[in-house]
Amino acid sequence: MDTLPDLYGTVGDSLDYFLEHSLQPQRDWKEEGKDAWERIERFFREKCFCDELLLDQEVRVLKVVKGGSSGKGTALNHRSDQDMILFLSCFSSFKQQARDRKAVIDFIKSKLIHCRKSLAYNITVRQYKEGKRTPRSLTLEIQSRKSNDIICMDILPAYNALGSFSRDCKPEPEIYENLIRCKGYPGDFSPSFTELQRHFVKSRPVKLKNLLRLVKFWHLKYLRHKYRGTMLPSKYALELLTIYAWEMGTDSSDNFNLDEGFVAVMELLRDYQDICIYWTKYYDFQNEVVRNFLKEQLKGDRPIILDPADPTNNLGRRGKWELVAKEATYCLRQLCCVTADRWDVQVSIAHYLRGARDVQVTVKQTGREEWILLTNPHSPIRKLKAKIKKKMNLCGNLHISFQEPEGERQPLSGRKTLSDYGIFSKVNIRVLETFPPEIQVFVRYPGGQNKPFAIDPDATILSLKEKIEEDGGPCTEDQVLLFEGKELDDDDDLAELQIKDCDTIQLSRVS
Repeated sequence: MDTLPDLYGTVGDSLDYFLEHSLQPQRDWKEEGKDAWERIERFFREKCFCDELLLDQEVRVLKVVKGGSSGKGTALNHRSDQDMILFLSCFSSFKQQARDRKAVIDFIKSKLIHCRKSLAYNITVRQYKEGKRTPRSLTLEIQSRKSNDIICMDILPAYNALGSFSRDCKPEPEIYENLIRCKGYPGDFSPSFTELQRHFVKSRPVKLKNLLRLVKFWHLKYLRHKYRGTMLPSKYALELLTIYAWEMGTDSSDNFNLDEGFVAVMELLRDYQDICIYWTKYYDFQNEVVRNFLKEQLKGDRPIILDPADPTNNLGRRGKWELVAKEATYCLRQLCCVTADRWDVQVSIAHYLRGARDVQVTVKQTGREEWILLTNPHSPIRKLKAKIKKKMNLCGNLHISFQEPEGERQPLSGRKTLSDYGIFSKVNIRVLETFPPEIQVFVRYPGGQNKPFAIDPDATILSLKEKIEEDGGPCTEDQVLLFEGKELDDDDDLAELQIKDCDTIQLSRVS
């Protein structure tokens, strides 16, 4: 490891040269890795499952997908890792994969040991550790024929959850519903989504992939070497963090300086307790099951780095992040960082990422055109209120509220943030202006819509009905209002009925 080139002693504006001459995979290494891959893939397609039953059935290889750094196009010279994902016909669901995966891995292991001499490489099949969790993979250590280096390859049998994958389409939400309802160990079924993970990285500009290589090299030499045997955050976690920093710091441009990008990533790692990162490229908040699951994920302890392909896999969940932060702080004082300019991401990258991406808020008020603003979900709602008040030129007491699908309307407290209410994606809010002594009450319509109304607590129920009619609702004589299951008389006033601010009144039916 000490023979690896010295990143810390390299001047920032020389990082392009450092990367090209020290980290970029050379032709011989790439060709040998490709040859090893092709031989082992052919073994699985043509020999491994041929003429033998497994789990009392004939098993077919549906497809083979390359993951890891080689699949993503971010491999380091003489340091590549290859994930071979075997999508097998014997898995028809996530649950079946969880149940039968160990038997499949044991079968593959025995076949590889028996046939490895025919593969033209010296291959060591590394033992996996038995534990409470069933093993996910089998690791092959393939001795290079041209050097002393080892080609590492993980064999991962998986359920073909995506079917015929199209990189231009989002997976059906039902796939993620099934994943979440399976309640597997977080990230345990990520191999099923390798094609999404690979495309998410591989489709990026070459310059960004070079930055990814630089960060992965730092992870290899200055973290793994120093803290051997310690559970550290994965390389994939750092890859995702780097992509996010690039998106925010350059507006997804391929024209940037490597040293600036590297410094941005080190600053994020230093301030890891502020990190909350997610994407909505392959899954989002539209489906109820996925939405509720994501809200719980994003309320967790920092750092949060959700796999863009697998919402169950929070890559910030495990690892000694404090050790990463310590090394990143030291790195920022080294020659490779000290001369770099900082990316202008709002005030600073660490501050900007305090709650992840801005949320699009559609503001609605009766009698006005709706308008859209962006706000950080971890910014206090009082700031959102102040922005709305100024924009709409309001001088009374401002109330804002939102309604979950199929849920009750909820007031948004100025002392809280949108994230406190589990709001991390597009949301519609309603604005209501009141003047003392008016209060805000919610009226739930038969179709589920829930609207706020300003009314004096001494006003009658008939007055409220008139407001509902003025707002486009049914005529007063056709309305039946209920509160806590009791029908309300027109002559009753709200104070006598003990209807308080933010209570909900049901418009149960139209006569």
